[in-house]
Amino acid sequence: PTSLLLSSTSKVPTFHVIREVYDSSNAHERFEAELDKALEKKVDFIIIEPPRLGDETGRWIWVGNCLHKTAVATGVVSLVASLLWRDRPVIAAPACALSLFCSGLYTVSWNYDPCCQYQVENNETVLEQLPLTDVSSPVILGYSPNCKTKYLHRGVTFLSAALCAWQIWRSY
Repeated sequence: PTSLLLSSTSKVPTFHVIREVYDSSNAHERFEAELDKALEKKVDFIIIEPPRLGDETGRWIWVGNCLHKTAVATGVVSLVASLLWRDRPVIAAPACALSLFCSGLYTVSWNYDPCCQYQVENNETVLEQLPLTDVSSPVILGYSPNCKTKYLHRGVTFLSAALCAWQIWRSY
């Protein structure tokens, strides 16, 4: 999505650099506050110099992505199992439960966090277009709206839960 932004529009991408400058004892809190401001502005790219903040943010995004993908995958497994083995809800129910758990945890912890609309950018062509000459080993976040993906995992989870509940109700 961010690579499309750079190549298909004439808009100059916006970015914010969080510099690694330790000028006080609470520098890490200042870095976090600066990241929060950049996330709220929804700039196209956030370049994070401080390694600790970059690692924490990257891991947070990775865990959210993992929950989303697990919710979708287990929801699809539950749907397929429900359709293939209509008289055996015991096969689809555990996958449905895991999908519900992952969707619920994502909704509670990641859904309203502005960081969930960013991904760690690894695309070399995108990175070459950013001003990274005076930045030391940064983590780069690219803005990527995630409304469609949230609706996807919620929809798959809802469908698998509805089909699984119907299957359980019908079998008892």
